[in-house]
Amino acid sequence: MREEHISEKRFWVQRLSKTILRALHILGVVGAGGGILLAIDKSLWLNYWYLAMATGSILMFWEIVRDWRWLIQLKGVLTLVKLGLLGLFVPLANFKPELLIVILFLSVIVSHGPAGLRHYSIVHRRQINSKKEIKG
Repeated sequence: MREEHISEKRFWVQRLSKTILRALHILGVVGAGGGILLAIDKSLWLNYWYLAMATGSILMFWEIVRDWRWLIQLKGVLTLVKLGLLGLFVPLANFKPELLIVILFLSVIVSHGPAGLRHYSIVHRRQINSKKEIKG
């Protein structure tokens, strides 16, 4: 369901662009994740890490620009939690595989969980599906 009225061409360009970004993000996560889980030399998977971080940042920025409410919905909040867990890779370096597994589980919840969960606003304590449902 699209709330805005945009041209068909623009819709497809945006949709395909975001799909390509997601695919590149997954490639980066798989490459870096495999390296982390299998304790492979960092130099062999570091470029995948950079790919995952760059595409993840772009996707997050895209969501925030599209609708700032993403930040208060569980899909945004859990993404920020994932970033916090990534930040723990430095002080808790011995637990990278475990942290990665938790991050992956959160990713699946964010991507494939029911809409009622993903769109739940922690501020409003209810599901928020559109900009029209709340002011601001």
